[in-house]
Amino acid sequence: MSLVSSLIYRRRHPLLRRPVQELLALYGVEVPAAVEIGPGLKVFHRGFGLVLRPLTTLGANVTLYNGVTIGRADPWIPSEDSRMEWIVVEDDVCLCAGARVVCKTGVLTVGRGTIVGANAVLTRSTGPGEIWAGVPARRIGTRADLPATAPAAN
Repeated sequence: MSLVSSLIYRRRHPLLRRPVQELLALYGVEVPAAVEIGPGLKVFHRGFGLVLRPLTTLGANVTLYNGVTIGRADPWIPSEDSRMEWIVVEDDVCLCAGARVVCKTGVLTVGRGTIVGANAVLTRSTGPGEIWAGVPARRIGTRADLPATAPAAN
């Protein structure tokens, strides 16, 4: 686990909260305590420029590169008037360098195993195992190597 990943997991510790947030800020990383993060988070290139909005959930084994932004598509509208509810990044997703996942209304879901290419601007939900790229992002393919899901419990 990288230093930045371990700091992100420790950002909620009552005694370490403030020093950890300050250390993350030195790396240019903004991950509020309200962000829910599953196990196995991987942050490459020290996450420089990584910004996550508080209304975000990251699933298990998510990979984030430097410069990734997850947040609102309409920051000029006051928060109380915004219709954005939540952004959900499901398990095994890879957000490449400079990717932007921005939501205007409702819940935006990045499907399990999706890859969002470098500098892509994703503004809508994706299905599982899709590959998105471009500005605005469009689906350019699907993953053949999507990790198998765990069997459902009966």
